[in-house]
Amino acid sequence: MFFHIVLERNMLLHPRYFGRNLRDNLVSKLMKDVEGTCSGRHGFVVAVTGIENVGKGLIRDGTGFVTFPVKYQCVVFRPFKGEIVEAVVTMMGFFGEAGPVQIFVSNHLIPDDMEFQSGDMPNYTTSDGSVKIQKDSEVRLKIIGTRVDATEIFCIGTIKDDFLGVINDPTTV
Repeated sequence: MFFHIVLERNMLLHPRYFGRNLRDNLVSKLMKDVEGTCSGRHGFVVAVTGIENVGKGLIRDGTGFVTFPVKYQCVVFRPFKGEIVEAVVTMMGFFGEAGPVQIFVSNHLIPDDMEFQSGDMPNYTTSDGSVKIQKDSEVRLKIIGTRVDATEIFCIGTIKDDFLGVINDPTTV
């Protein structure tokens, strides 16, 4: 789920940032540009943890901008098929969020004893009413499929296996 990896990026820096704080400005721009982004290959960049190397800059003709190759360490979040995660329900149907990733749980992947109740607060409820899944409920689910695009990761999950389902119901807090 979380990995500490080394990535490389070419950073374009405006001449006004040249001077004694050049490296600090470069690191600050790197953090602003990459933290919170998603690469289909590596996952969501959670945080830049260190700079391994800043290469020599290359001046871009006609602009004065300089391109610096930067090698940096970062923590990334990448979900995998078969992984168990905890998520917060955001929409009924239902969608859950585990950090930056959205996980869809289809009606077919919800236990058979749970039934959808429409109304002011749509939810899934067991026949005896002891368990309820609604917006803002915390659930433990298993990822059964992922699809990776260039800038996004989509997941499908289930709560039909043992030890999966509601962890915390917001109405009982």
